[in-house]
Amino acid sequence: MVGLSRVLASIGIFVDKSKKKDVLVALCNIENIEEIYDVTGEFDILSIVSASCLEELREILQRKIMKIRGVRSAITSIILQPHKIAKKPDASKVVQS
Repeated sequence: MVGLSRVLASIGIFVDKSKKKDVLVALCNIENIEEIYDVTGEFDILSIVSASCLEELREILQRKIMKIRGVRSAITSIILQPHKIAKKPDASKVVQS
């Protein structure tokens, strides 16, 4: 859980390779997605999603993420309890490439 009553989940997303850039752009426009990573391994993209409840998380997954052209499938894991959270960088000090 995040804050007082937020549901936090990691979503591993499998995408068509030719659509990966478009999928990343579309994911960036979904308000509930807190973090997005281009990763190696089992899936192509890892996202961290925050929702007010499980029902909202399901809606985000089914009606937003899975509707993006190029998304093939996803694996969702609900985060039960964080034990260590990275400090958010100061946005004014982040260098954009």
